[in-house]
Amino acid sequence: MRGSTAGLSTGLSAGLIAVLSAAPPALGGTPPANPNCLGVVTAQRAVANHDIGEHASSQDEPRLGLGNVAEEVVGDGTHVGEFGAFLGEIDGDPATHCP
Repeated sequence: MRGSTAGLSTGLSAGLIAVLSAAPPALGGTPPANPNCLGVVTAQRAVANHDIGEHASSQDEPRLGLGNVAEEVVGDGTHVGEFGAFLGEIDGDPATHCP
């Protein structure tokens, strides 16, 4: 069962507020060990929780973009893969992690 876009947006907004309130782990400027980590963590969450399912194109324009969100939340120079690892660490869900 898919949730509404408004519900998903509200959940993501609440999650970003929590992320911005937490101290981010140290991330360097080196390439991430797994540059595909955001996709891995997103797929794990989709399978485990069934709460992800609408493509970004269904959202209003303009969108900020994942790279910009990663830098805004975690810090300048953050790779999208590092952002995925960060989200997998802080979401409290044992089903999501970046190997």
